[in-house]
Amino acid sequence: MSQVPVWFDRTFAFTFPVELYPNVCARLRGTPARLEEVLRGTASERLVQKPQGKWSAQEHAGHLWDMEPLWLTRVEDYVAGNDQLTPTDLQNRRTDEANHNAQSLAEILAGFRAAREKLVRRAEALDALLFSREIPHPRLKTPMRLVDHLYFVAEHDDHHLARIWEMLGGTSAGS
Repeated sequence: MSQVPVWFDRTFAFTFPVELYPNVCARLRGTPARLEEVLRGTASERLVQKPQGKWSAQEHAGHLWDMEPLWLTRVEDYVAGNDQLTPTDLQNRRTDEANHNAQSLAEILAGFRAAREKLVRRAEALDALLFSREIPHPRLKTPMRLVDHLYFVAEHDDHHLARIWEMLGGTSAGS
């Protein structure tokens, strides 16, 4: 049984100052390296195991890559001043249909790294004032500043990194 909280059960309080956006961008920039580290040295047979029929560690990694277009689209929602953030497919069909277990891990990691670099470069190129712009999140039904959106992405990253780490034998808080 996983010790990692279910993602859709999570709630968020975006109370930190907007001036922390460089820290959030640094956290996002570091995710590809942390993903590579948690997967390094693991046999490919183990990476594609699907515990209880759920995503494998490799599918979790692929899911991070799958989400990058949405995260970038949402950044552009802030730039455009849209009324609501672009919604996501809550069933994660893209990941389920991608067959990440048939891909090479190197391809997934390189694709994720390139996509994340694009997201971070775009965010870092924006005027600092834009990070305080608020737009409602479609699922959470709460206004999110751009800095909150990027923090949300970082939390999503960490959720999947924690699941991968746990699946590959990391010790849980209850151990």
